[in-house]
Amino acid sequence: MTTPFGSYELTRFPADPRDRLQAWDAADEYLLRHLDAGTGDRGPVDLADAGQITVLGDRWGALTTALAAYHPTQITDSSLTRSATEGNLDRAGIGTAKTTVTLLTTQDAPPARIDVLLVRVPKSLALLEDQLYRVAPHVHAGTVVVGAGMVKEIHTSTLRLFEKILGPTKTSLAEKKARLIFCTPGTPGATRPTTPGPWPLTYTVDAEGGSGAGLTVVNHAGIFCADRLDVGTRFFLQNIPTNTNGARVVDLGCGNGVVGTAVAVADEDAEVVFTDESYQAVASARATYEANVRPGRRTAEFHVGDGVAMLEPGSVDLVLNNPPFHSHQATSDATALRMFAQSRKVLRTGGELWVVANRHMGYHTHLRRLFGNSEVVASEPKFVVLRAVKRENRPRPM
Repeated sequence: MTTPFGSYELTRFPADPRDRLQAWDAADEYLLRHLDAGTGDRGPVDLADAGQITVLGDRWGALTTALAAYHPTQITDSSLTRSATEGNLDRAGIGTAKTTVTLLTTQDAPPARIDVLLVRVPKSLALLEDQLYRVAPHVHAGTVVVGAGMVKEIHTSTLRLFEKILGPTKTSLAEKKARLIFCTPGTPGATRPTTPGPWPLTYTVDAEGGSGAGLTVVNHAGIFCADRLDVGTRFFLQNIPTNTNGARVVDLGCGNGVVGTAVAVADEDAEVVFTDESYQAVASARATYEANVRPGRRTAEFHVGDGVAMLEPGSVDLVLNNPPFHSHQATSDATALRMFAQSRKVLRTGGELWVVANRHMGYHTHLRRLFGNSEVVASEPKFVVLRAVKRENRPRPM
């Protein structure tokens, strides 16, 4: 990525030489050009004297890496973004993230005072709303607020959120299918909310929710289907094994944690592990678990990170997985396939991976290649539940 601040070799995380998706896009480039030279009637930003710079929603650390000389604070919901940022900083010879930037999660308190706020518009409008509410009390009349996104990511509803929460808002002309958002919290008459936003949301699973029926579900902003049970998870809950006989069970890509919580409630001896790359998701899973299990039940594990990479090989009996098939705006099965390979590694011999997915994804072929077997447990026109068992002495695929 070539910018006014330097040229950088950037990768996503985990790095994969076969991955053709790059770690930045035209919106990142547009925003960095604007900071250096200005756009339209908006002049450049004097970053050297700007004060505290906060980068909200950086995708893979491209903005944070380019602006590292100004010691920005990055706020992200993704542990993979955090790892990518550290790797990209090191690759650029800038040094470790700890010495150049401050890395915060969406669950952390924002900086006390924000002088420049740079926002990469996320795919989730709810996550944008929640994060704007969180930073609003730390923005002042002189704060420079610039958002960036691809044209397809910026809608009227996006601009209304900036307007409602921070102040008057307008957009730039489009360049290379990217657009900037300019918000002026210091405009006379602009008001900012003094109360928290509406998140998290809570609902109760209805009687058709299988083993999740009656559970209280807590959703922080950015979690898929925050106000109801999505149809894929519903179908999964209608078919997953819950009589696990005290097994060690992983809710992989746990989201709000309703699947793992259903197991924990049905089998109080089960050792349940929740893991997701999203800080919002793991916070939701913890809240859902605590809202449903009885006091004194054995404590569950909660991990934010790259799938089950943090678990010991051969330490798990059952993995339950509803894998994503998007990476930001890009459709990809790379994350799911990585989850399947990781699951095989952490499963004990005889351990099982259960997957729910859209039928058209064809995951049964990948599971057969990895495990040597794949069984259809349940199916309907749109979704399928698959089961794969780790056998002894099966050579790993190359």
